[in-house]
Amino acid sequence: MTTSTRGARTPAVLVLEDGRSFRGRAYGAVGETFGEAVFSTGMTGYQETLTDPSYHRQVVVMTAPHIGNTGVNDEDPESRRIWVSGYVVRDPARTPSNWRSRRSLDEELTAQGVVGISGIDTRALTRHLRERGAMRVGIFSGEAIADEATLLAKVQAAPQMKGADLSGEVATAETYVVPAIGTKRFTVAAVDLGIKGMTPHRMAERGIEVHVLPATAALEDIYAVNPDGVFFSNGPGDPATADHPVALMRGVLERGTPLFGICFGNQILGRALGFGTYKLKYGHRGINQPVQDRTTDKVEVTAHNHGFAVDAPLDAPSDTPYGRAEVSHVCLNDNVVEGLRLLDRPAFSVQYHPEAAAGPHDAAYLFDRFVTLMEGQRA
Repeated sequence: MTTSTRGARTPAVLVLEDGRSFRGRAYGAVGETFGEAVFSTGMTGYQETLTDPSYHRQVVVMTAPHIGNTGVNDEDPESRRIWVSGYVVRDPARTPSNWRSRRSLDEELTAQGVVGISGIDTRALTRHLRERGAMRVGIFSGEAIADEATLLAKVQAAPQMKGADLSGEVATAETYVVPAIGTKRFTVAAVDLGIKGMTPHRMAERGIEVHVLPATAALEDIYAVNPDGVFFSNGPGDPATADHPVALMRGVLERGTPLFGICFGNQILGRALGFGTYKLKYGHRGINQPVQDRTTDKVEVTAHNHGFAVDAPLDAPSDTPYGRAEVSHVCLNDNVVEGLRLLDRPAFSVQYHPEAAAGPHDAAYLFDRFVTLMEGQRA
């Protein structure tokens, strides 16, 4: 529940489900909000973070201390709205300064009813989440503030992220088409599980006409567009609940159509191949995560946003119902699986974001790898 009153001087309190609390000032809308507390390490790209559907039902803590200095523009959103449940910053910019800025971040949060808090020690909060793990949280400001026992009870009654089926809440309800830029070379059916706007744009740059389908699409809907390839997008929630996308992907694998998945799409491929998934202690979120492409040994700096991962063997290929599969990419911080590929069929996926509108762009070649698969199938 939120109100649209701005409250730069309004007191606010953040309460974690383990009882720790932080007091600061309201930032954005005044009211109350709940979600999973996670932290993002990016120093830039806050507008892309806010509008990433993968952050649905999460309260994002920014580790960079100064946020909002470039304001908000109308070109950089990754979707139609802000998806974060709440926003936590230490030192919000007093006045935005950028030639593309149309309004302040505070104004945008207020207009979209996003409850936030500023003026707290985000370093201490981040350390707490690293030590204790991501957990439920509530932000309360203005008249929503009550005694801490009452607020804590509200937080502990909020739904958990584990077991949450959320992709249908953020996906498109109707199919739409992103036309190829220049000469059309291929047609791709993209299953929207929470797709970011830059993803079909990166494909369009390579001459791909992208048909973005709802998360509820059937296999017949995918092949009705006569695709050269099929794409499964990023998205929020627990992949263990995604039975329909898993069944859909198995249908694509059985037909042998070139397939590419990103983030949630990587977890869907993992499940489709018979691997399990699990919840990370605090996840990977930011634009500075080192990943090694094990097919080339190259190390890339990449953009991440995931709290779940695939449980697959790192040391050798695995036998699956669709042939041999191997872990193609791994995070150098903690050895989390960051990519999968089939050795006997044209299918691969990565856990991170090669479209990375706010950067880095080390992994943009993966869209070219998808094009190569489609070229090989056509030949």
